[in-house]
Amino acid sequence: MRFDSRGLVSTYLSQWMPTGDTTRQAVAGYFAGGNGGSNTSRVDTLIFSSETITNLGNILLAAYGNLAAHANSGVAGYVTGFYDSSVGDFVSTGNKIAFPSNTTSVIAGMNPITAYGRAGFANSGVAGYVGGGQAGGTRDVINKLLYSADTTTTLSATLTTGIYYGGAFSNSGVAGYFTDGFDGTTSRVDKITFSADTKSVISATLTSGIVYTSGMSDYGVGGYVVGGTPDGGSTKLSRIDKITFPADTKTTLSATLTTARWQTGNSSNTGVAGYMGGGSDSGGFIDGIDKITFPTDTKSTLSAVLSYARTGATGAFSDCGVL
Repeated sequence: MRFDSRGLVSTYLSQWMPTGDTTRQAVAGYFAGGNGGSNTSRVDTLIFSSETITNLGNILLAAYGNLAAHANSGVAGYVTGFYDSSVGDFVSTGNKIAFPSNTTSVIAGMNPITAYGRAGFANSGVAGYVGGGQAGGTRDVINKLLYSADTTTTLSATLTTGIYYGGAFSNSGVAGYFTDGFDGTTSRVDKITFSADTKSVISATLTSGIVYTSGMSDYGVGGYVVGGTPDGGSTKLSRIDKITFPADTKTTLSATLTTARWQTGNSSNTGVAGYMGGGSDSGGFIDGIDKITFPTDTKSTLSAVLSYARTGATGAFSDCGVL
């Protein structure tokens, strides 16, 4: 049976529970915002069936960097936790991109701690989660956006320590994971169990302490932690770590990114492949897209590229449709 992804994000990716409906088809991955020398409001879509890029234009409501994202697949994708160039500050609002019209609206209060460098994932059909960030110091706060009302609450559970520029992914319907970022102990993985929104720390750790990572998921199989840097920027990594569900054990793929880089935007077509777009390598901003084919975890590089070379296109999520 082919599993469908239903709400996958980059610095967080997640998926819908499989239903056995094999007529449901994945639609596209989205790469929103980012910085290629300046922040952008551009959104690209990667059409899964053809693996081609469509530039939707500047559909974000301002030029944003430092995005966190999640999606309620078949309904809308959400980005937040960003720097708004139009006001010269980090803002509390979020943008909602409705499917399939790709129209954008503002969600007030989506980022209540006005932090940047946050990470997000989805329990699609239920809620999106955004955690960590930098706002006058590193933050351990986890916010939850209920999809039914587009309202944000704050969990009583918190991250083990305040972090920013970590990654995230989820096993939708089960749990979401925040990988550690800037806090001095950058190998830990916190787990939020969806049934009660409780936090635990898994025993597996990342290969080494890394920041500026991004995540993606293959539902029911594993989450992937992509690229990053072990020292804040002078060294970039091509490594991909994998946390296998449900045992939460860690392995490192033999496949690596085409070039060592940080802050890719990741989108997944669960059961099929994950896509890692853009980022920054030793040569600067890049537009290339690497592909990890599931379940073999082999890597290839698409001929399609992002319409704008940029890093931090981490407002990445997927629409896999609802029939």
